[in-house]
Amino acid sequence: MKSIDLLVTEASQVLTLAGPARQRCGPEMSELSAIPNGTVAVDKGLVVETGSAAEMAGKYRARKTLEANGRLVLPGFVDPHTHLVFAGTREYEMAARLAGDSYLDILAGGGGIHGTVEKTRKASFDELLESAKGRMQRMLEHGTTAVEIKSGYGLEPETEFRILDVANRLRHDGPCDVAVTFLGGHVVPKDTGREAYVSWLSGEALDGCKGRAEFVDVFCDQGAFTLEESVQILKEAKARGFGLKIHAGQFRDLGAAGAAASLGAISADHLEHVSADQLAVMKKNGTIAVLLPGASFFLGSREYPDAKAMEKAGVAIALSTDFNPGSCPSYSMQMMIALACHQMGMSAAAAVTASTVNAAYAMGRGGLLGTLEPGKQADLIVLDVETPEQIPYFYGVNLVRKVVKKGRVVVDI
Repeated sequence: MKSIDLLVTEASQVLTLAGPARQRCGPEMSELSAIPNGTVAVDKGLVVETGSAAEMAGKYRARKTLEANGRLVLPGFVDPHTHLVFAGTREYEMAARLAGDSYLDILAGGGGIHGTVEKTRKASFDELLESAKGRMQRMLEHGTTAVEIKSGYGLEPETEFRILDVANRLRHDGPCDVAVTFLGGHVVPKDTGREAYVSWLSGEALDGCKGRAEFVDVFCDQGAFTLEESVQILKEAKARGFGLKIHAGQFRDLGAAGAAASLGAISADHLEHVSADQLAVMKKNGTIAVLLPGASFFLGSREYPDAKAMEKAGVAIALSTDFNPGSCPSYSMQMMIALACHQMGMSAAAAVTASTVNAAYAMGRGGLLGTLEPGKQADLIVLDVETPEQIPYFYGVNLVRKVVKKGRVVVDI
């Protein structure tokens, strides 16, 4: 009998998501590799083995046993698109939207992203760190064990780099795995000329991001950056060795998803508006569609990404909260699963895949996270349901009872 650190037992099902070592698309997204009455063996922070209670009986002597008591066990959620580091809130804009103003109206009037920029520039490193720590802890309590963090609320060197430095502190000291993305190309700041700002983003900014960011992202849409500006920035980022991401088609389809995919972008995000030919380019280049249904919900939009068209096109889909102060202040990947099912027509199984293994690949961590397979990091959650279909069924509540991160129980409710 082998001694190990942790044995997770008595699960209604263990959703291992074991399968090909790549993102999943089409029918593969509904294959969760579930083990009824499942058990997970963990040692030194890694998954050792999974199997049914009968298969695992008598094989391991565990220093700690976690009894799931007939609940669902699955990999920790991965949130591959967030704006976690900022100062202030914008609930006053929600009131304006409810009165009839659109997101783009507010942005054009100097609010929106610009409002958060003004507050974030005034915040110290410690202030930004403490507020971001609190947000990350809430995400962890909702079952998120890995998260991507973007800059984008500084729009000038000092604050942009301060945001990236906070994100990297969280990467080293926080409770979640973190990928860091430079999004200086969020919008053009009010106090800088457009040409000068694009020039900075394409040169000195990228040099300053070396060692601070893994990815570079641009918001290519009405009110933000043009397709030509976005391609310029991404080409320069690629030449310097950064991974690429793109905010594309949230309000208008400017062709950004296809252009970014042609450059090898790891993901194209939002995609409320995207053409079939761009989906074909994404499929060809392995670019993942990161869908953010919480933004459509919070902004009161009837326009959600067409997940069924993407599934049919063979594009891998990931889900994310898009956590930010203006268009989706939600910590819950569970809520994103519910919205994906009820508003975008995804099956519960596909939404789980989109929130775990595909999301891990969308932030460059697919080899480490997103499935419960031998050698993978032991990040798992216990939800107070028995089947994956019950996750979107019991929506609007936190179903998490246990969170295990790198083999340690870090949330116990």
